[in-house]
Amino acid sequence: MKTSSLLTVVLTCLTMAVTASAIDLRDVAYDTKNAGKVIFSHKQHLQKPGIKNNCKACHNTVFEMKNKGVHYTMDDMYKGKSCGACHNGTGAFKLQQCARCHQVKEITYQVKATGATHFSHKVHLTAYKDCSACHPAIFAAGPNKHVSMAEMERGKSCGACHNNKGGKAFPLSACGKCHPTRELTFPTKDAGNVPFSHKVHTKSYNCGDCHTKIFEAARSTIRVTMKQMETGKSCGACHSDKKPSKNAFPLSACGKCHPVKDVTFVVKDAGKIKFSHKSHTGLYKCGKCHPAIFGISKSKVKVSMKQMEAGKSCGACHNGKAAFTVKENCATCHKIGS
Repeated sequence: MKTSSLLTVVLTCLTMAVTASAIDLRDVAYDTKNAGKVIFSHKQHLQKPGIKNNCKACHNTVFEMKNKGVHYTMDDMYKGKSCGACHNGTGAFKLQQCARCHQVKEITYQVKATGATHFSHKVHLTAYKDCSACHPAIFAAGPNKHVSMAEMERGKSCGACHNNKGGKAFPLSACGKCHPTRELTFPTKDAGNVPFSHKVHTKSYNCGDCHTKIFEAARSTIRVTMKQMETGKSCGACHSDKKPSKNAFPLSACGKCHPVKDVTFVVKDAGKIKFSHKSHTGLYKCGKCHPAIFGISKSKVKVSMKQMEAGKSCGACHNGKAAFTVKENCATCHKIGS
């Protein structure tokens, strides 16, 4: 009897060992529509307190071993089915912590004219722990249709939260938060490089004040002349001498945009003559001299003193009426011995 009992125990142990070795405990990947792959790890679950090495905690109470084709929706899980039996905030983390199972990634949208716009799941999940705040009510879990800024302003897409109503999210009008802006330089013939600073302008204006009413979002190849600006085109829409906008200096303040410098003329036998833009623009507008008296660029044409005395070049103003005369006070300009 003892031998028979021992043999029974040995056979039982061998059977259990064979059965255990036949169980293939592997990670299972579930393909979900528009929400990526969800990886289920048997190894991780069997290490958790309460169910450690206890397959019966789930099989066949929560999951039927035979029903592999059964699909459970998130709504089913919220009702306690499938993963929701434990992932309810008590037995395990809540189902709302979607990123614990569903793979999320940083997204880049290629926007014509304004460049790449980045959407960060990481940043948004810091502010909103529950993915259902956006999915699927505002955004489908997968690819979404293109939504225009006009639609966002009506509450669609990002505009559902970024709505200018003083909520947790910055307003749509803070375009630079999403759309990349950069400092621009416009090379102008004979008048040097003109810088345009988005940083300076966005301190006083919303992006919508200029785009797309005055400027297209993309950099245009069309050049606008100063005469056109004086009629209200381009920069002249705000930088107007007639109706200056808030915080906008007038077009006549040319030196605010166009680089000006002091100019030195070398005159044979009469020393160097220094022309100061700084001192002249303190008294006159740039249009007083340019381009009626002087071309924008430095001219190679030499003007004699006799021509100046006749009203040419500097003599147009330095005539004894508007400014000291070129006929006298020579040492004011000519530095003899320099």
